[in-house]
Amino acid sequence: MSEAEGHPIAYTALQPGTAVQTSDGQQFATVQAVLVDEKVAVFDGIVVQTAAGPRFVDADEIGTIYTTHVATTLTAEQAAGLPEPERSTIIDIKPGRGRLGRMFGRKR
Repeated sequence: MSEAEGHPIAYTALQPGTAVQTSDGQQFATVQAVLVDEKVAVFDGIVVQTAAGPRFVDADEIGTIYTTHVATTLTAEQAAGLPEPERSTIIDIKPGRGRLGRMFGRKR
């Protein structure tokens, strides 16, 4: 892995604005929000901002999350056909805020 690829990180460290790439390394979007199923605290996917508007990328379609980008398993054609997100499920994970921040002693 080259320094330009960044280092693998957990979804909880993923920041809005991070590049999102197809399986061949072409950027097609940026991260807008991270989705988590709160009932079981499981990563559900990400909402990305594309030229066509916000789209949902399921966790199963994400290969590796790096400090510099998100590598998906999607082809360009699949990325172009992503569904719009359901607004009721969006939870934006940001360091130092919410339940994760409280767990580590950070104040809101």
